[in-house]
Amino acid sequence: QVQLVESGGGLVQAGGSLRLSCAASGRTFSSYTMGWFRQAPGKEREFVAAISTSGDSTYYADSVKGRFTISRDNAKITVYLQMVSLKPEDTAVYYCSAGSGRIYYQASASYEHWGQGTQVTVSS
Repeated sequence: QVQLVESGGGLVQAGGSLRLSCAASGRTFSSYTMGWFRQAPGKEREFVAAISTSGDSTYYADSVKGRFTISRDNAKITVYLQMVSLKPEDTAVYYCSAGSGRIYYQASASYEHWGQGTQVTVSS
């Protein structure tokens, strides 16, 4: 069982930066593919980024590619999402997720464990 707790959200002006963290519990963290998803008001939850168990492979939604960077520290059992050049359309609740086995990294159904989310608001 993995429990996930996100932090680092907040209010930032367009063009600014934020770094989200997701602290995990459990000794099997390194065996999970980790993902970040987001959900804006009135919209469905959408894939943002994912990282393989070793950290060697990363995947991004086209909308954030080149602006967001996902990373993980298996020793600290934490995954990060560095966000730069933020836009108002990045405003959403951001969720950390963990999945094991065969992962379709863009599919939320692939992930068994979810955090409670952290709000990111980008003002214009």
